[in-house]
Amino acid sequence: MKYKALTSSILRWQREEAETEEKEPLPPCHDSVESMEVFKQHCQIAEEYHEVKKEIALLEQRKKELIAKLDQAEKEKVDAAELVREFEALTEENRTLKLAQSQCVEQLEKLRIQYQKRQGSS
Repeated sequence: MKYKALTSSILRWQREEAETEEKEPLPPCHDSVESMEVFKQHCQIAEEYHEVKKEIALLEQRKKELIAKLDQAEKEKVDAAELVREFEALTEENRTLKLAQSQCVEQLEKLRIQYQKRQGSS
């Protein structure tokens, strides 16, 4: 039951907020000190309210910027991890190719020796 009352209070406050955004307060009754005080308080509260709204808008914008930065940092982290994996794969491929090259050099040297022996025996 309390939840329902709270919800209706919030909805009523949101409606009132939307309605009062465009409206200005009624001018005070200059004959009444209390009316003048209420008007003055209202003006102060309205000014504070608008300052808070501005601050909220700035904070929302900053939040969006920080989320974008975070997304970019995460993307770069993923990109960096991919580059590390690619580097490791290329390093392994390079090692394999160097081993194959040295084996080919050895075979070539053996073939030269065999060829020279054949030339010498002929």
